[in-house]
Amino acid sequence: MEFYSDKQQITTAIGVLKTKRLTLGLVPTMGALHEGHLQLVKKALDNNDKVVVSIFVNPTQFDNHEDLEKYPRTLKNDLDLLKTVSKEDIIVYAPTVDDIYEGKTVSQSFDFEGLEFEMEGKFRDGHFDGVGTVVKRFFDIVKPHNAYFGEKDFQQLQIIKKLVEKARIPVNVVGCKIHREASGLAMSSRNTRLKPAYKKVVPFIYETLTTAKKHFGTNSANKVLKWVENQFTKHDLLELEYFIIADVKTLKPVKRKSNKKSYRAFIAVYADDIRLIDNIALN
Repeated sequence: MEFYSDKQQITTAIGVLKTKRLTLGLVPTMGALHEGHLQLVKKALDNNDKVVVSIFVNPTQFDNHEDLEKYPRTLKNDLDLLKTVSKEDIIVYAPTVDDIYEGKTVSQSFDFEGLEFEMEGKFRDGHFDGVGTVVKRFFDIVKPHNAYFGEKDFQQLQIIKKLVEKARIPVNVVGCKIHREASGLAMSSRNTRLKPAYKKVVPFIYETLTTAKKHFGTNSANKVLKWVENQFTKHDLLELEYFIIADVKTLKPVKRKSNKKSYRAFIAVYADDIRLIDNIALN
């Protein structure tokens, strides 16, 4: 498995692959890899000759410095996990902050046509400018044919598609279904930080989403919203930050259902000091 931490070195290596007319996939990650990441890598390997997995904890997408400091960094374990998938067709790019930002660790400003102001954008100031900046940087360096992102961060997926559209970047963005633990909890690097008492109760998040989906079939969006809020009001350990039913294309909250539109339910919950997000397609 090839490993690079310098953009000049990986640029040279990718140039060689391009001269051989090999297809190249990209799976951007912040490390602390789990089975959900590996599923993205496997899908990328199925559709490309070589796959670049970037491992980079991007400082500009954190609005909370303490959260940035606590984010798990497990490079050796990440590499060991990737080797279980493929030792020959994966290229790892684990740059330093200076390698990506060249001494100026600031975000570029983007206009994502309002997608950035919904949901996560209301609670994480500057987050999507940071995401857009680093993803665009990886696209510039790696120049992949295809890039793979999980639907757990569905808003991020839609924003990256908008980035590619507006900047006319020649890459196919592929959304991949949410990979879940046996309990239904969406896989996340943050799950490893859950205290035992909270680990037992967090499956309630997905249970609530699946029941909300059933209610949405026969009730208004507002009734479903109030039902979900009531479920968490009665819960001792989990604190609901938001629950929103939104139009898949605009990500704006639905006011009145239409059979011509697709909707998705989005949720953010605090389990002690760990913030967990999830979502589910409703129709």
